[in-house]
Amino acid sequence: MNYHELVEHFSWEEVEKQFNFRSGDGINMAHLVCDRWAEDLNRVAIHWEDASGNEQTWTYKKLKEKSNRMAHALNSLGVKKGDRVAGLLGKDMELIVTALATWKVGAIYVPLFTAFGPDAIMHRATDSGVSLLVTNQEQMSKLKNQETAFKVLTTDGITNEGKTFWELVESFADDYVIEPTIETDPSVIQYTSGTTGLPKGAVSSHNSIISLYPYMKYALNIDSDDIFFGGADMGWSYGLMPCTFAPLSFGIPIVVYKGYFDVEKIYKLLDKYNVTNFTYAPTAYRMMMAAGTDLLQKYNIKTKKFSSAGEPLNAEVVRFFENNFGMPIYDHYGSTESGMLVNNYNITDMAIKPGSMGLPLPGYRVSLIDNQGNTVMKGETGEIAIDTTDGKFNFMGYWNNEQKTKDKQFGKWFLTGDLAKQDEDGYFWFEGRADDVITSAGYRIGPTEVENSLMEHPAVMEAAVIGKPDKAKGEIVKAFVVLNDSYEPSEMLSQEFKEFVKQKLSKHQYPREIEFLENLPKTQSGKIQRYLLRKQHV
Repeated sequence: MNYHELVEHFSWEEVEKQFNFRSGDGINMAHLVCDRWAEDLNRVAIHWEDASGNEQTWTYKKLKEKSNRMAHALNSLGVKKGDRVAGLLGKDMELIVTALATWKVGAIYVPLFTAFGPDAIMHRATDSGVSLLVTNQEQMSKLKNQETAFKVLTTDGITNEGKTFWELVESFADDYVIEPTIETDPSVIQYTSGTTGLPKGAVSSHNSIISLYPYMKYALNIDSDDIFFGGADMGWSYGLMPCTFAPLSFGIPIVVYKGYFDVEKIYKLLDKYNVTNFTYAPTAYRMMMAAGTDLLQKYNIKTKKFSSAGEPLNAEVVRFFENNFGMPIYDHYGSTESGMLVNNYNITDMAIKPGSMGLPLPGYRVSLIDNQGNTVMKGETGEIAIDTTDGKFNFMGYWNNEQKTKDKQFGKWFLTGDLAKQDEDGYFWFEGRADDVITSAGYRIGPTEVENSLMEHPAVMEAAVIGKPDKAKGEIVKAFVVLNDSYEPSEMLSQEFKEFVKQKLSKHQYPREIEFLENLPKTQSGKIQRYLLRKQHV
């Protein structure tokens, strides 16, 4: 399929038909992703497995019945429409059932990440006004010295009535009348990863599943015969929606793996469940490349669609997959607030340009604008912005933070805070965060291009680039490098890196300073926190 034909023939009315929905109708996420498929009694929804090899198979019927019972349980705990319910678990079936039940009672789901410490948990729980936290005893122990105003239900504990989690759930009926909700009713408060400061609660509605359809159908290219495996954690927006609930809205089986990332385990899962469609973070793909081809050849992997999101994917990783799997990785770009805006599309015959974000998502108008709100020329750097008057833009603002919401708006444009360039073919190229741009001797330098260049060197495991204040140039480029195991820091290697980048890019872009680190500061979702590097090292 040709990308331009896809854009030309795109219709939101046709998308809505896939969900038997018309604008103005009632809409509920739990129905769209689960209940409407449950009449097929044997339709598999989830293949669940943990690191030890324990496994479960859940049909859509079972998922519907368990979430119905859980909805009754939530009501019994005082949860009502508009309340906030937080989930702080790993990739447990209890978490998936809780999210579905939350939507069924008309409440708002607040995802939390298990690697959070007490301050991170309490900030999100307090800011959103959580009334119930569903978690386990290990996670709850983090809050033993905290004053909490919310109720807690643990999946491995005992209720006041002496019941386990599942005994409580099973004590209720397996039918439930879903609380009526509409397009503008909030469904999720997803906190940003804190790349630039204190995390903010981005609100999305029950319509978000429909808004995600073009991404799922065209970028990931989900088909009715796919078996889908998305690796991101459900504490983050990409893990919650594109990796879990959005593929379920297609009525297909998904693989849910609870365990630490291990290359061989991932290969085993891809082989065992005949996974055809796979998406993971760039870090995972780099580890798969680093594991080499001998391990790969032990398994019969049938996957034909590979996707990546979260941060720019290095070109050499794309080439490795093309050479060894016969398919490149299709890189995708999005944000917590905006969803997946610019992508390489598995469904099309578009040429893959390694390192490029791709092309705008059908159904949305995405542009690069300057500080005055004008669209920049191709080849010039601009901020990625989305026209909020177009399509089904689903960001409803930040929870209880009107000023921060206003700060993201420029007329009709929603400002992502990310910078990019567009080449002559219309492809977008990520340049970094707006506050990451380096201004050196009159040049505006995006850190990502320099980082990608460094990553091409065999000694480099990871790299991050910032601007360091300089009296003569305003700023100079400073790079922080994590080396591969077989290399040691040295002045000679530092000079080699400088010459390497200078030859690959230009004289004004190469790093004047290089500092070797054992690891880079990152958010819990794996995004490099350059602002912490500036704070700690400049």
